[in-house]
Amino acid sequence: MSLSIINTLRFITSHPLNKENKAASVLRYLKWQIGSRLVPGAIVYDWVNGSRFIVRKGETGLTGNIYTGLHEFPEMAYILHVLRDDELFIDVGANVGSYTILACAAVGARGYAFEPVPDTYQRLVENIRINHLENKVKCVNKGVGAVQGRITFTTDCDTMNHALAPEEQGEHSIDVEVTTLDFELDGQSPSVVKIDVEGYETPVLEGATRLLKNEQLHSVIMELNGSGNRYGFDEAMILELMSDHGFRTYSYEPLYRRLYLLDGKNLNSGNTLFIRDDALVADRLADAPRTFVNGRLL
Repeated sequence: MSLSIINTLRFITSHPLNKENKAASVLRYLKWQIGSRLVPGAIVYDWVNGSRFIVRKGETGLTGNIYTGLHEFPEMAYILHVLRDDELFIDVGANVGSYTILACAAVGARGYAFEPVPDTYQRLVENIRINHLENKVKCVNKGVGAVQGRITFTTDCDTMNHALAPEEQGEHSIDVEVTTLDFELDGQSPSVVKIDVEGYETPVLEGATRLLKNEQLHSVIMELNGSGNRYGFDEAMILELMSDHGFRTYSYEPLYRRLYLLDGKNLNSGNTLFIRDDALVADRLADAPRTFVNGRLL
């Protein structure tokens, strides 16, 4: 058995939604691995609160949801618990749309989903359509940065596609249009923003000055895993910027709906939760309806 399979099975069986029934989680993994080989192509998977997604072999972000219910458990559960119907959710680096589906199909929020890679963007659009979200979600086939322009992007890294650094070589890459959040969201007031841009967070925030000042924005979920080093960006500067706008860092325990104040970024997850109005958020987390995920009430 390869190390990658062992690590995947360890992740699946230790996932909080699988701990009480590890055998069923392994069975889901085996069914997908066998089925996706016997019947290649896309399938439609029924997910949370009547939401669905179209998944293909090798799409690790979506298959993780099949195995575990919620691949990125604390952050995805946070979306289910903190958002409300018809609020605005922004997904920067949407990939094929896991977070947007949760926010806009499972919860009922409105959304913007930014995805620069054309092939991935088309899969995102497919997932928006299958959930009948065309009138609730605006999909934008652009990268997001500090200024409008163009940039070179990888195309063969699945969920880890990223803007090429100045001296980085990419065998499979494409020139994409770049916009800013302040330009695209002019006049809009989102409640929650998710940013997953593989180290390009600093330019994204530089182009979101007005957005960050908007008091209706109470939560930002941001991937901070050291990838910014490829561009020479310092995550300490991101933490300082967010603090200057009144955000503090937290982790979230979904099973007990508890927030834990952090000193810096979340070292136990690739994502860090930034919250500006913790009293408002705590009330929302406590009041959110319970949701079935993998047969468990969350």
